[in-house]
Amino acid sequence: MMQKRDTCQHPIIILSLCLRQRSERRNERMLKMPQQDYIRFLREVEGCSVNEIAERVGVHWRTAKKYADQTNWNVSVAKRKSRSPVMGAFMEIVDTWLEEDRLLPRKQRHTGVRIFQRLRDEHQFTGGQRTVLAYVQKRKSEMELERAKTYERLEHPPGEAQVDFTTLEVSQGHQMLTYKLLVMSFPHSNAAFVYPTPAENQECFLEAMKQCFEQMGGVPQRIWFDNLSAAVVHIEKGGERQLTEGFLRFCAHYRFEAVFCNPYSGHEKGHVENKCGYSKRNWAVPIPIYENHEQLVAYFAEQATQDHQRKHYAQNRRIADLWEDDRRKLLTLPEHGFDAFRLAAAVVNKYGEIRIEDTTIPLLGMVAPGSEVLIQTFWDRLVILNGHHQKIREVPRPYTGRTADVPWSKVFSGWLRKPRSVTHSQFLRMLPETLHVYVTVKDLAERKERLQALLHWSDVYTIEQIQEAIALLGQDAAVSRVTGILGMKYGSRDLPITWEEKLSPPGTRLEGSLERYDQLVGVS
Repeated sequence: MMQKRDTCQHPIIILSLCLRQRSERRNERMLKMPQQDYIRFLREVEGCSVNEIAERVGVHWRTAKKYADQTNWNVSVAKRKSRSPVMGAFMEIVDTWLEEDRLLPRKQRHTGVRIFQRLRDEHQFTGGQRTVLAYVQKRKSEMELERAKTYERLEHPPGEAQVDFTTLEVSQGHQMLTYKLLVMSFPHSNAAFVYPTPAENQECFLEAMKQCFEQMGGVPQRIWFDNLSAAVVHIEKGGERQLTEGFLRFCAHYRFEAVFCNPYSGHEKGHVENKCGYSKRNWAVPIPIYENHEQLVAYFAEQATQDHQRKHYAQNRRIADLWEDDRRKLLTLPEHGFDAFRLAAAVVNKYGEIRIEDTTIPLLGMVAPGSEVLIQTFWDRLVILNGHHQKIREVPRPYTGRTADVPWSKVFSGWLRKPRSVTHSQFLRMLPETLHVYVTVKDLAERKERLQALLHWSDVYTIEQIQEAIALLGQDAAVSRVTGILGMKYGSRDLPITWEEKLSPPGTRLEGSLERYDQLVGVS
């Protein structure tokens, strides 16, 4: 005889009860304040029972009783009990992994499944995968919100940098050059990294940023910029910025977030503004002298590194120690560096030349006239490619050779007023060795005479010509002899080989040439 099954244990009935309880709990969670107030009104004013309230409001009797008999209506500020208590001991571990993931390329970050696997295998996590996935999604949203709130206050946490250019003078080959120095500063630690470039165009800007990343061994998470033309095409009325394609590619390659100041609001990146002035006053005085670009780069990099050893202006700690906080927040460098160049096309003219940046580049014999070539414009060079993208020529970028003469006449005029100060002048280091010795003669009277001569010569001849004349005659040569040599070798007058004198009266003219005068000044 079959035993009768208890209807309460029937699977369908059990499932129905579970679904009903879940629905009741959901309704309780979703009960709004007007509903709660209505329950209180029915209980206290109309005197309804709990069952009557439940029927009229359409809620479970437990919910009706909870709000009908509630006496404390203050908002609770106590921390809510976790809905996933199994995650309690593992939340800190997951939060650490998510924070560190922001520093890594996206393909090397933890997925929710991978976090679950590590918790299970390395930390004996007993919960389910869905619990971990839900917590990871929730924490990512919260972390993004926390990050956004922090930056709205214009605070600068570790790992955030500011960038700007400053202009300075340097010297190469006894001449002056106007250079740009890109400064990348970190407000948290007051550390700075710099890179010199000959111009402020997009290629120089991106190359300098790339080199600063290499120096610091990582990439800042956020970088503040001015609205410089190398990155911003224009600003629309609503404040929306149209960025250059090259800059957008650069940001994507290094994964940092670019933040731009409001127009005419330089105070928003005031730290780098101050650091630009500091670098000019301390690292570019006296004027840096260099032989090649690599030497100038090494000089400024060394100056910035040594500056990390001083104490922070507001904290009693070294900049190098505070920099460690910034360094730990840096994003990792990508596997390959960014090649900053601009690509353009040009047609070879009938003379076998192309024209770019006001410079003519001959390609005769390399490509036929009328052919189209591609030009890769890097910060320091131009690479010419044929139709098959093969390199046919590489030349320095035109501006890399542009120099300006030192105003030597003004320098010599200043020295003449105070001849004893010559040995303390920063311009003395820019003179060729021959002239350096020539103007530092110990006898003060002789020094004045030579300075007077140099003042006159520099208005007519180049420093190289003056150096050659003194080197030919020797350091002890009289000023008059040097003047004669300069006039004969570099004078602008077109003197004939023989001179026919027509001013003297007939019978008094001397026939001959200028060889007698050449002998007097020692010219053979």
